[in-house]
Amino acid sequence: MDDDAGLADVVARLSDEPRYAVDTEFHRERTYAPRLALLQLAWSDGCAVVDPLAVDVAPLASVLRGPGTAVLHAAGQDLEVLLRACGTVPASLFDTQVAAGFLGFSTPSLATLLDRVLGVPLPKGDRLTDWLRRPLSAGQLDYAVADVAWLLPLTDALEAELDATGRRTWVAEEVELIRTRSRTLPDPDTAWLRLKEARALRGRSRGVAAAVAAWRERRAASLDIPARQVLPDLAVLGIAGSMPRSTGALKAVRGVDDRHLRGGAGDELLAAVAAGRELPDAVVGEPRRDDVDRDLRPAVALVAAWMAQLGRDLRIDPALLATRGDLAAFLNGDPDARLANGWRSTLLGEPVRRLVEGRAALAFGRTGAGTRGGLVLEERSNQPVVVDLPVPRAPWTGG
Repeated sequence: MDDDAGLADVVARLSDEPRYAVDTEFHRERTYAPRLALLQLAWSDGCAVVDPLAVDVAPLASVLRGPGTAVLHAAGQDLEVLLRACGTVPASLFDTQVAAGFLGFSTPSLATLLDRVLGVPLPKGDRLTDWLRRPLSAGQLDYAVADVAWLLPLTDALEAELDATGRRTWVAEEVELIRTRSRTLPDPDTAWLRLKEARALRGRSRGVAAAVAAWRERRAASLDIPARQVLPDLAVLGIAGSMPRSTGALKAVRGVDDRHLRGGAGDELLAAVAAGRELPDAVVGEPRRDDVDRDLRPAVALVAAWMAQLGRDLRIDPALLATRGDLAAFLNGDPDARLANGWRSTLLGEPVRRLVEGRAALAFGRTGAGTRGGLVLEERSNQPVVVDLPVPRAPWTGG
């Protein structure tokens, strides 16, 4: 579909649909933001492929904001693309990959899921297809349509199993987190927090990193190129550490090349460094802690092992239960930690709290008599196991 009238007909048709399937094809290798190359839609008795290079897809916003539920597979990046193309994300969302994770699948591809749940094979396609090239072949269009054609029947099958296991509300909570997280466009002023070494920065270096990273994001957006082409992370960190005051000092920073300073970029970069030196700590902010105090680090390993066991026992993808970052946030007392809210609070948060406070313990379950082996979280007896080991009579001094 490559005309406004055709898209208007589809929008009118979807406005009455309780559910509709969506998929996007996009490229982001050479641009600051992902560039939409193809938009696929399916509903109860039809489907459409929209060419966003020929027609503005913004009118689809009325459907996304409407009462119908958008069904996607692995929705995260698609939501980012829809937000930029249409100015909004769906008001109601169902993610088939997330739903499958709560039914024992481990981050499945759509092809795997359709094959195992519906017995439907997807057509072969080249995952490195250049979707921006025109015209698209019949094979490419068949491949694109297949990505949405079976999403609604797949949703029916997944929801039936979720209802049988009582996990539908869990999926709804998780999908809502994804939907709302994708609603916010990146903030240049917090871009420095995504640097891997952000936590190691101290004092004025932190302000310089914040100012330089924000400058990099805004320049990349204005030029529509990836931020790393404006300045690599290594250079941002090097500039934050050395805080150069001249072009010569700037060129001496590892990762900074002449191409990064062309077109007035060098002067803008020095201005950003100067501004960053003056930023107060309250404005810069504090990087989120991804680790815990030394005394609690053994608890992270214990809890991670227990959650892996729990995921297997409950047939839930362990990655959906909690990441290491989730554990760190919870153990650090973050009120917004995922383990402190929703279904995770009851299933995971409270048991983890009991374990860390010494009110529960982990043990290996016995095998046999119908009891499965593996880790078991149980009430603590407070009866230590005494191990009789020989102790040296005096510290060994060598020799």
